[in-house]
Amino acid sequence: MTSYSRRHVLRSVAAVAGGVAAAGYGGLPLAGGTGEMALAAASGGRRGTYPFLEGAFAPVRKEVTAFDLPVTGRVPQELNGRYLRIGPNVLGLEDPRAHSWMRGEGMVHGVRLRDGRAEWYRNRWVRSAAVAEKLGESYPGPVPDGDYACNTHVIAHNGRILTLLESGPLPYEIDGDLNTVGPYDFGGTLDGAFTAHTKLDAEAGELHAVTYSPIWDHVRHLVVDQTGRVTRTTRIPLAGAPMMHDFALTKRYVVLFDVPVTFDPEAAAAGHPVPYIWNDQHPARVGVLPRAGGAARWFEVPRIVYSHTLNAYDDGASVVVDLTTFPAPFYPAGRGTGGPGSAGTPSLDRWTIDLARGRVRTSRLDDRPQEYPRVNEALVSRRHRYGYSAAAAEMFQAYQTVDGVPPDRTFTNALIKHDLIRGTSEVHRFPRHAAASEAVFVPATDPGHRPAASDRPAAEDDGYAIAYVHNPDRNASDLVILAAQDFTGRPVARVHLPARVPLGFHGSWVPDA
Repeated sequence: MTSYSRRHVLRSVAAVAGGVAAAGYGGLPLAGGTGEMALAAASGGRRGTYPFLEGAFAPVRKEVTAFDLPVTGRVPQELNGRYLRIGPNVLGLEDPRAHSWMRGEGMVHGVRLRDGRAEWYRNRWVRSAAVAEKLGESYPGPVPDGDYACNTHVIAHNGRILTLLESGPLPYEIDGDLNTVGPYDFGGTLDGAFTAHTKLDAEAGELHAVTYSPIWDHVRHLVVDQTGRVTRTTRIPLAGAPMMHDFALTKRYVVLFDVPVTFDPEAAAAGHPVPYIWNDQHPARVGVLPRAGGAARWFEVPRIVYSHTLNAYDDGASVVVDLTTFPAPFYPAGRGTGGPGSAGTPSLDRWTIDLARGRVRTSRLDDRPQEYPRVNEALVSRRHRYGYSAAAAEMFQAYQTVDGVPPDRTFTNALIKHDLIRGTSEVHRFPRHAAASEAVFVPATDPGHRPAASDRPAAEDDGYAIAYVHNPDRNASDLVILAAQDFTGRPVARVHLPARVPLGFHGSWVPDA
């Protein structure tokens, strides 16, 4: 591969990811606008032609800072930290026909909670070199290879807050006020691409990642220690350059997903913003890699698209993975609407990988449309009972829109709590047009600060599910805080933000140290 084509590939695959201030608030206006005129011209004024640039997906125009946010209800006193969520927010759109939602520059939205108050809301673009230039700012230091404004996940590790994007660009570090610090290479120990989805084994103190690149003939499993250094890299041979967006982790294994969505060199050479295609010739497999060392074992699975992990755990000679999947085929480059497309909606499934018999048993846990599953993070890689997922009507409609024609069906805006032992669920519903983003579980009390008189461990669902939800009455968003043990009840608190938080990707609760 020539150096030019390699650079072009890195720019292209940097896009791969899954997926107005009120008066009185300071804000930085969007350089070049959000492209409303270009969008209107390209769509002929017809709403729905580019659903990933409209409605709940529409990019916001300003960077906003607001203090002492109004609250309905009461913010729990024990919630001291920041809720951060990231997503694409295109900056300076010129032609929506050449744009993909997944290529939007990353914007972090954050709310600071402390001592029962909502101290502030901020939103900030991740300052890659290109974003800095668009905003008329200088970029400090050399520009890293494949530089991009990460837009898929934001996590905390080793006292740092990192924004993530898979398949090429370095993570970008931000500070507690969401200002960009700069690209981060784990103290010079990261060689090549990183991932959008890490898994923290809290007991071992290890941050795990599975990374891929279209210019590799393998994928890599990385282990990052508590000091923030990559201490182990395992290369797993893999042909066909598949997209490996997420993975699963148990105490003994790393679980890999080889799906029929693969890199298309011709699309990359033609400058397509997302050069990945549904590939009928590529197998669908799940791989199990021992964490202690050894080769991966591969098992065939149905031809569906693995989307996101809820959690995974060991069960005797089997590995159990709870996950969301899309039916085949799946179109990462979309079908003319500026975002990904699918043949149907995602559902919650369970895959049981029987290592003794060499087979995979699949079952449907919940067939309602839902995405972005999460678990109590303390239980990552261990057996869990509860999981949380989100249903956003506009997202599912956008995914199934073909050439501006949405599906003829109704979807729900809701957050869902699953009891995976009883096989039941609870649904917290929101009104029409109140799009719900991913819900993150936050423990009610940090185990490190639990009162000494309490020897009883906290229940798995002793805490809160928090999410950004659009408030159509205000045309702005609320941070909704639900008591996880009273999931269908009235929210404990609704923090009223001064701006919209567009539908985006993933986030984290970052507790105070």
